[in-house]
Formats: sequence, C-alpha cells, structure tokens
Amino acid sequence: MKIALIGYGKMGREIERIALDRGHEIVCIIDVDNQEDFDSAAFKSADVAIEFTNPMVAYTNYMKTFKAGVKLVSGSTGWMAEHGEEVKRLCTESGKTLFWSSNFSLGVAVFSAVNKYLAKIMNRFPAYDVTMSETHHVHKLDAPSGTAITLAEGIIENLDRKDKWVKGTFR
Repeated sequence: MKIALIGYGKMGREIERIALDRGHEIVCIIDVDNQEDFDSAAFKSADVAIEFTNPMVAYTNYMKTFKAGVKLVSGSTGWMAEHGEEVKRLCTESGKTLFWSSNFSLGVAVFSAVNKYLAKIMNRFPAYDVTMSETHHVHKLDAPSGTAITLAEGIIENLDRKDKWVKGTFR
C-alpha cells in the first residue's frame, strides 16, 4: 500500500516504522516545513494518508487531503467541536473519505465498551456518582485527551442522569 504521512512527530515516526516493517511504501511525508507537498504528485499517488497532528492544524490538513482526492485516516483530536459537522457533511454529501478515532488502541476499544456497559448499570444506582480522572506523561499536548472526551461521551450516552462533562466532572 502507498501511504502518505501527515505529521512526523512521535506517532508519525512510529507509523512509518510499522508500515515499512509490514511491506508498505511511504510515498510522502508532510510536516510543518513542506506544506506545499499536499499538491505533489507523490502525495496524490497515495492510497491513503495517515494524519496525527494537533488540533490547530488537523482541520486544515483534512481540507488539503480532501482537495488532493486522497483517503484519510486520522487520530488527531480537538477539532470536532468547531469543524465536526462540516467534515461529516463533506464525507456524507461530497464523497470525501475520513476514518477517524480518538484512539486506535484495541485495549482502549475494549475499555470503551466496558465503560459504556458500566454507565448503563449505574442508572440503577442513583445514590452513587460517576467521575473520571485522566493522567498522562509530561509530553501530552492535549488535555483532556480525545480518548477522555470519547470515554466521557460514552458515559453521557448511557447514564440517564448525566448530560455534560467538564474536565472530569459529570453534570
């Protein structure tokens, strides 16, 4: 598979290593210093672009990738509140392709399913409250993380007495 990488930090380098180990080809790497490469033939030749950047640039990267006609996988978080509806509309009405998750870890997917199930159970115990706390390494750029936001949304969807979450506190 021909892969373009958008963002060449820790995740970008790890994705490159894994992709090459699995026999894929990295046809283009775009980072802050070569944004013009979104228009390159190499980028447009990719079967898929994989994007892990930050909330400040993720949306712009999506628009440039969509314009180039390249399918996109992204794990960037923090952009959905402002641009989520527009990106969903582009994918559903304009045929753009985005596969997005706040976390691609199998362990987090299992934890998320358990989290939702426990929230449903908690509906039967109104005398007990639900809270969430998140701890990260010192290099974590976004707080709360996209994973924490997704987990909180899973609780809100399944716990009738909660309709809002603000940095660890459900209301």
